[in-house]
Amino acid sequence: MSDTRAWQHVLEHVEARLLAGELTPGDRLPGERALSAELGVGRSSVREALRVLEAMGLVRTASGSGPSAGAVIVATPDGGMRTLMRLQVAARGLPVADLVDTRLLLEGAVAARLAEASAGEASTGPDLTAAARLLDAMDDPTLAPEEFLALDAAFHLALAEAAGNQVTLATMAGLRSGIEGYVVAGMQRIADWPAMAERLRAEHRGVIRSITDGDAAAARRGIHDHIAGYYAAISDPAR
Repeated sequence: MSDTRAWQHVLEHVEARLLAGELTPGDRLPGERALSAELGVGRSSVREALRVLEAMGLVRTASGSGPSAGAVIVATPDGGMRTLMRLQVAARGLPVADLVDTRLLLEGAVAARLAEASAGEASTGPDLTAAARLLDAMDDPTLAPEEFLALDAAFHLALAEAAGNQVTLATMAGLRSGIEGYVVAGMQRIADWPAMAERLRAEHRGVIRSITDGDAAAARRGIHDHIAGYYAAISDPAR
């Protein structure tokens, strides 16, 4: 087995155990010597794989021989995906229009799925407690625009979490820094911020109402108009 293939083998082994639930956050990986013997690879290949896992945010490593030494799982695979997405956004400076299009696709699907779940059996409906709590926090008239928009971002993530698709949630979380960047920067183009905040609050409530009513089409349309409307407002200074 080549050196390149060897460290990838270690990576795939750890990933498989994570996905199978055999390793969870807080668990400690076997030591270099044990992994080397178990997988039939050199210790240098094990070290290379651990460096990659640490860079992805999946493990934390500490040297030495004490109880805190070795590699500890600190996140599940979606955590690594979030990290990679954030790095892509930061390194490439993704076009804002592309970020908006991606949000429309993902969040429209999230809203529709939540509404469909609400239309089913009450016992299996989505838990919107976190989203509702964030909406209540956004009603505070003393919030600075930046504080309001931070709560807004958390609200959108709360909906994704309630929908239960971990890939969608990880993608949205990874894009969050890029989204917050254009949302906050564009705020300077809003001539009447209190009116905009009131509009956004009403749109949030409308989306939640459509979801709880089990109206998937209205929920999808509401989140689309909400995201696209704010982008249009900050893209046109005269608006």
